[in-house]
Amino acid sequence: MSDRPTSEEQQEGPQGPIVRDRRRIDPETFEVREPQSAAAPGPGGAADPDVEPDPVGPDERVDQLQTALAERTADLQRLQAEYVNYKRRVDRDRDLARKVALEGFVRDFLPVLDDVRSAREHGELTGAFKAVGDQVDRITTKHGLQSFGTKGDPFDPHIHDALMQVPAEGVDGPTCVEILQPGYRIGERVLRPARVAVGEPMEGSTGPVSEPEESGVGTPAADVEQ
Repeated sequence: MSDRPTSEEQQEGPQGPIVRDRRRIDPETFEVREPQSAAAPGPGGAADPDVEPDPVGPDERVDQLQTALAERTADLQRLQAEYVNYKRRVDRDRDLARKVALEGFVRDFLPVLDDVRSAREHGELTGAFKAVGDQVDRITTKHGLQSFGTKGDPFDPHIHDALMQVPAEGVDGPTCVEILQPGYRIGERVLRPARVAVGEPMEGSTGPVSEPEESGVGTPAADVEQ
């Protein structure tokens, strides 16, 4: 027999043989293994010949990272703008829903306010009822309810409801001469127009008739000396 080492003995070396298991299925767990992109260098420090070098240079890699960063920043800014617009719409819709609910409640409560006003004008709102009436006024005022309609206001068909029309002196146009029922509004929104009596200017007397100018027609002839 020859004493020369075989090829298998040369591959083993002083540290034993190097075994690379490239099976995709783990024989113990029977799970699929992740593909290995790079293998550890051998004892001599040589790279695995199966691993291909990265063709992209460092400058190109920096440009790619900067482009990706700009895209992610733009996406984040767009997402933030969409969230701000969404929050603004939600707040607007919530405020509108609150106003609609408040207007509906106050509109149903207007007959109570009319009864309180009528009792106060006739001196019937006294004692505990006066305290209740004052509390009702404070609550409605707190929520922005305002009454309008004053004697002497110019008639405005947008906020006044004319129930009668009477001639009036001292007015130069349609004027509210009597407030039959006050109107109510919240902000600029009119819940009920004021019901009023409208005074119209009275027909004035015609001015004095001017005398006709003197002329020679129909005048007596002057005396002529004989």
